[in-house]
This record gives sequence, C-alpha cells and structure tokens, in this order.
Amino acid sequence: MANPKQFSNLEAVVAAVRRAARQLVPPPKLLPSEWAEANVRIPVGNAKPGPIRFDNAPYQRGMLDVIKEPGIRRVDYMTGAQLGKTTIQQCITGYFIAHEPRSQIFVQPTQGDVQTFQETKLRPMLDANPAISKLMAKQRGRNGVNNSRIISYIGGWLMFSWAGSPKTLRGRSAPVTQADEVDGMEATAEGDPVELLAQRAATFGDDALSTRSSTPTIKEASRIETGFLEGDQRRFYVPCPDCGHGQYLKWSNVTWKGRQSTGTDDAEEDRHPNHEPETAGYACEACGSVWDDGARIAAIRNAEKLGFGWKAAKPFKGHASFHAPEMLSTFRRLRDIVQSYLDKLAVDDLQSFINVSLAETYEEKGEKADPSGLLSLALAETCYTADVPMGGLYLTAGIDMQMDRLECEVVAWGVGEESWSVDYRVLWGDPLQGDVWDDLDDLLATTYTHASGRVIGISAACLDTGGTSGYTQAAYEYSRGRTGRRLFAIKGIPGWGRPIVEKPQRKQSGKSARKVDLFLVGTDESKLVVMRRLAATVGAKQRGGPGYCHFPPDRDAEYFQQLTAEKLLTRYVKGQPIREWHKPDRARNEALDCRVYALAALKIMQPSFKRLAERYGVTLEGEVVERRPKLPPAAKPGPANDNPAPPPPPPEKLREEPEPVAKQTRPIKRSKAAMGGRRQSSWATRF
Repeated sequence: MANPKQFSNLEAVVAAVRRAARQLVPPPKLLPSEWAEANVRIPVGNAKPGPIRFDNAPYQRGMLDVIKEPGIRRVDYMTGAQLGKTTIQQCITGYFIAHEPRSQIFVQPTQGDVQTFQETKLRPMLDANPAISKLMAKQRGRNGVNNSRIISYIGGWLMFSWAGSPKTLRGRSAPVTQADEVDGMEATAEGDPVELLAQRAATFGDDALSTRSSTPTIKEASRIETGFLEGDQRRFYVPCPDCGHGQYLKWSNVTWKGRQSTGTDDAEEDRHPNHEPETAGYACEACGSVWDDGARIAAIRNAEKLGFGWKAAKPFKGHASFHAPEMLSTFRRLRDIVQSYLDKLAVDDLQSFINVSLAETYEEKGEKADPSGLLSLALAETCYTADVPMGGLYLTAGIDMQMDRLECEVVAWGVGEESWSVDYRVLWGDPLQGDVWDDLDDLLATTYTHASGRVIGISAACLDTGGTSGYTQAAYEYSRGRTGRRLFAIKGIPGWGRPIVEKPQRKQSGKSARKVDLFLVGTDESKLVVMRRLAATVGAKQRGGPGYCHFPPDRDAEYFQQLTAEKLLTRYVKGQPIREWHKPDRARNEALDCRVYALAALKIMQPSFKRLAERYGVTLEGEVVERRPKLPPAAKPGPANDNPAPPPPPPEKLREEPEPVAKQTRPIKRSKAAMGGRRQSSWATRF
C-alpha cells in the first residue's frame, strides 16, 4: 500500500476521490414532483416566488410525474391560462439536467419565442436554482457550450430551436424532446415541424420521451387537440363539497346572475348588460349545490386525498394527454373568468376565451358542405339511367397526383354549370414510372354513353403538377405535347381575388427540360365556388338547376368525406382577419382537388352549352326534343340510312367535343350499374 505522505497534494487527491465516489452512488428514487419540491425555486417576478409547492396547484403534480410512468413515450398538455404549463416544462427540463441527465431538444414556434423563453423563463429559473446551474457549462467557458442555441451539462446537452428552422433539427438527435405552443407552429417546405421533432427521438426507441403543450386553436386544425384525442384523455376530477360526487369542471356549470346561455354555442343569449359577475359560482352536476371560490379551491386541493384527481377516459398505451381549463386554477377567481367571457363576447372575440380560458378548440360556422347530406341525395338519385344523364353536355376530368397514384374524376357539365359526377378512378402506380401514365391515357380515351343514345368523350382535362421536383417533371413530361388534346398542366396557387384559371405560363422543371404551358389555378376562390355549390345542393328544395351537383348512387361515404374535407375559417393575425381553408390532420381531400381541377378544365374551354344542347337534342330545361339535322341547300335526298351522319359542329377556334367514336375497346370498366356488370380492370379502383 502506498504511503499517503508521498502525495504532495493529498487534500486535492482525497477531494477528487470523494467526488468520484459520489458519482458511483445512484440517484435516489424520486418522482419528478418530489425532486422539484426539494430542488426547484420559482424566481422572483412570478406570482408565487420561492420553493415550488404543488399543494397550491395539486393538478400539476400528475402532469409532471407522468414522465416517469412505465411505458410512457408521449405527453400532450392542452391547457388554458394560469395553469403553470411553463413551470411544468421547466421542471421537466431541470429534472433531466440534474437528477436523470439526458440530452434534450426544446422547440418554440418562432426564433423570438425562443429568445423570450430563455430571457424571461429559463435563465431566471437557472439563476434561482444553483443546484441545477452548477452542473451546466459556464458561458464562454472552456469545458462546454453555453449560448443561445445549446447548453451542455454533465451527461447531456439542451438545444433550442424553432419551427421555422428545420436545419437546426436535422443535425442532432435526443431522447427527450419538448415542443411548446404547437398550435402556433407553421409547416415548412420540409414538413410539419412537430413531426420533424419526433423523428429526432425515434432512434432511441422506448427510451424516447416527447412532450407537447399548447393552448388549442381551431377545431379540426389544432395539433394539440388531435394529440389530446389520440392520448388517454385525462381530466382532473374534484368532489362536490356537499354530495361528494366526482366531476371535472365545465363552463356550462358556471352560474351567475344574468347568464342566459347554456354553453358557448348559444353565447349570443348573453349579449345584454344585466350581468353580475361577482355572483359567480359553480353548480354541482349531481346535486345542484353552488360552490363559491373557497369551496371550489378546497375541492381542487383535496381531490387526490379523497381518491379523485386525474382520470383517463381511454386506456393508457404509452400516450398520456391532459386537458386543464382555467377554472382549475387556484389563483383565478370565477368572477374574473366570467368578466373575461363578457369582455370577449362584447368585442366579438369569443374564440380567444374558448381557446385560452376553456382550453377548447373554437369551431366556426365556416364554408363547409355536409357530407352525410350529399350521401343521402346520391342514394336517392334517379337520373343516372345512362353513363351521362340527359342534362350533361360536356365532359371534363380533374387529375390529382400523389406519390403512389393518380386520382381522377370525370364530370359532366350542363346549362348553368349544373354538374353530374360520371366517374371516379384511382390509378395505382408510381408517377416516376411509365405504367400509370399509360393507364391515364386509356382513361382519358374512354367514351361514355349519353342518355340521348350518343357516345360522348372527355373534352378537356387538368393535371396537377404539384409536389417535389421529380414528380413535377414527370407531370410536365406527360403534359408536354398534349395541349392539342386538351390535357392541361396546372398548379394551384392560394390567394383571394385570383381567377379560377389564369393565362398559361411557360414553365420548366430543370434547366435542360423543355418548357410546358402551365395554367395557374386560384385554389382559394375555386374551392369556395365548389363548396358553396355543394352546400346549396344539400339545402336545395328541388333537384337540379344552375350549380346543382349530382352524384351517382354507388358513391360511398369516403368519397363525400374527401369532397367536403376542408372548411373555410377566419383567424386573426395582429388583429386582422385572415380567411384560410383548413382540414383535419391526416384527412384526405383528393376528391375535392379533382373536382376543382375538373372545374378549371371547364373554365379553360368555355364551351357553348346552347350549341351543345342543340347537338344532343336537349332543351335548356333538360327535355328531349326531336333532332332534325338540316341538309345543305343543293343536296338531294339520298337513299334511306338508318344511321345518318350527325351535322357538322359549328366553326370555332377549339372544338367543343372530340369526334364521336362508334366502336372502341374500353380499357377501364366502370361500375356494374353503369356497365351492366362488366369486369373491371385490375389496376383501377372505383369509389
């Protein structure tokens, strides 16, 4: 054994050995809430500075401890104001720095949000908690990094990013990812920032943990609401002080003198001056007794002790989700919440109250058609006695391109742009390969039987060229040289006030590629036209007429869900209203896109329905008339012919219809109702 006296720096050696020995001791088994109460101080400047105490807000304990539940992989917090969401996220960050070191990524909506969070929340918290900050690298130090982008500490690092900077996420992966105010994040050219963040932790498997928090925004367009519904849907139950019945707090049970509404749907009933917010209380849903603020706060603080607290509505499968409205706050009085409601109602800003106070999504009565109503009308449709009903005079097709398929709708148009959906096909195949384009050629060459007995073909079609450069180039190559066949390349452009179709532009995909005529389609305005026509169809007192939309009885519910997937909503940005089309996450809208493109093809061609009606022997009212073709004056009657030739079309710059084809091979079979039970080809799928 070495003689201790041989070390000149014996004290330093002993100290080093002791530090090393402490690192070998495993950390105590503490729940995150227990660790936080022992180690975290809320900095000065907050409502309750000093050591954190969850007895003041007992609902926060479960929201924090969930990160250590066995099998947990994801947590979603859908919260209102004054609930301590930021405190919970700070405690999670500190826990994975000081107690259970892991690398972390923290994402905010914008770069300014990141800076504000660091300056007003994180840095003051670290300064108030030396036990945490001493483990982190010093600013401008030699032993690690500590700046506005990343902070290193013993056992890991903490990186900051924002939704508009996907490049900062690509270079690093971490087992713990946190995203704040996810409903305020906008998608980038590389995709949804929340999903990009999730990919940063995917390599860690079961050790990965993702937390997402936000106040919700618009129904069916809210990331946090989607996350809440996908999780186990936990709500905080409190007991009634009088009858003991457990319940979670609802706005409909808040009562005060002057309230006439029963919820937010009928909030207009409260537009009168005779309100007394100071009388606000909470009515038990079981016995009806009204709690004052003291009874409500006591019920919240005693909930877990009495066997209540967080209760899930769905089984736990690794994904926990929490809903916490402002009424759950022990620092907020009901009279103040009621006054906030009345103030927002007075300035027509009920959405902010529903989002921020109730932690619920706001559902506007925007432009949207009813899919079930359209399905019911289709099932009762009787005009489809042939492929194309009598009123359908002109066929166009809209083609939507996806990475593994083309989807196409064939629409017949009549007087006043009354429409009949004739066919809908899904052509499976990679657009980067040639087979699916051959199938599209066959589809566009298909002819249909008109109710008059004539054969009618597709007169014009619009092909979507959106997507990545490779798919855009494939669409360009297919469209090039087919303009004479009325196959037009299009690209959807958002923006209000744009025409449905603008004049074509010469475009190319790649420097060496040949140019193609590209028509720009105003998607906002065209969707509005389509959606209003669909809504008017559902509400029409009689079938048919200008703008009316007919559908065959064999269309299923999925088709109508796609056709009506989007809703026109209004959101406010810096006080200015902005109208936008929204669709639920993961909802499909290919049928809507196809209908828009079919309408665009009609607008490009601008056919004369009066002349077409004469050609097909149809009056403008849709009745069949006897068609008597006129012979040239000098011509003499010839021998009888059972199949006289049709009269020549009137001279126009563009033919309105391809020449009828008497016989053809149908490469694509339609429904049994339309085709008399003929066998469908293997590559096409019909709704």
